[in-house]
Amino acid sequence: MYFNNPDIWEITLLSLKISGLATIISLLIGLPIGTGLALGRFPARNLLLSLINTGMALPPVVVGLVVAMSLWRSGPLGDLHLIYTPTAIVLAQVIIATPVVTGLTSAALQQLDSRLRLQLYGLGASRIQMIFSLWRQARLPLLAALMAGFGSVISEVGASMMVGGNILHQTRVLTTAIVLETNMGDFQSAIALGILLLLITFLINAALTWIQQSGAKR
Repeated sequence: MYFNNPDIWEITLLSLKISGLATIISLLIGLPIGTGLALGRFPARNLLLSLINTGMALPPVVVGLVVAMSLWRSGPLGDLHLIYTPTAIVLAQVIIATPVVTGLTSAALQQLDSRLRLQLYGLGASRIQMIFSLWRQARLPLLAALMAGFGSVISEVGASMMVGGNILHQTRVLTTAIVLETNMGDFQSAIALGILLLLITFLINAALTWIQQSGAKR
C-alpha cells in the first residue's frame, strides 16, 4: 500500500515540523506587533497597517525569490549556507505567515470596546496586565489568526520549492512532493499525498476550532 512507504511519513513529519515551527515563530512576532498597532497611536501607524495588510496577500513565490537571493552563495546571507535546508523553508514561511497573524491580531483587538482598557486601568492593572486581559477577551479571533497563519504555510508550495530544493530526506515536504509526483505523471501518488495533506490540515484545524468553541461557551 502507498502509505506503507516510510518516506511518506518522513515527508509528513518534516512538513509538520517546518510549518508548526514557522507558525509559532510568526505568532511570537505577530502577536506583539499586532497588539502595538491596535493599541498604539503614532504617525506611521496607518502606513504600517497598510503594509501589513498588503503582506497578508504577499505571493509566496515572491517571498521564495527574495529569501533564495538572500541565502544564495553570492547573497548577503550566503555565508550561513542555509539555502536548500529546512531552516530556509522555515524562514520563508515565517515571512508568509507573520503578516497574516499580525493583521488579524490587530483587527481582533481593535474590535474590543475601547472602554475596556480604561476599566482595567481603573482597577489598577499595569500595561502588561491590561494587554494580557485584552488577549484573553479576544482569544477566539486570536485562535482564528493562529489557524489562518498555519493554513497559509502548510499548503504553501512556491517558496518551499525555491528555497528548499525539494530534496528527498532533507527538504521535501508534502506540497513539493505533490508537485514532483504530478510532474512525473504519477497522479495516483499525487492524489494520495493531497488527501493526506487535506486530512492533516483538517485534523489540526478541527482541534483548534474545538478549543476555540469550547472557550466561547465559557
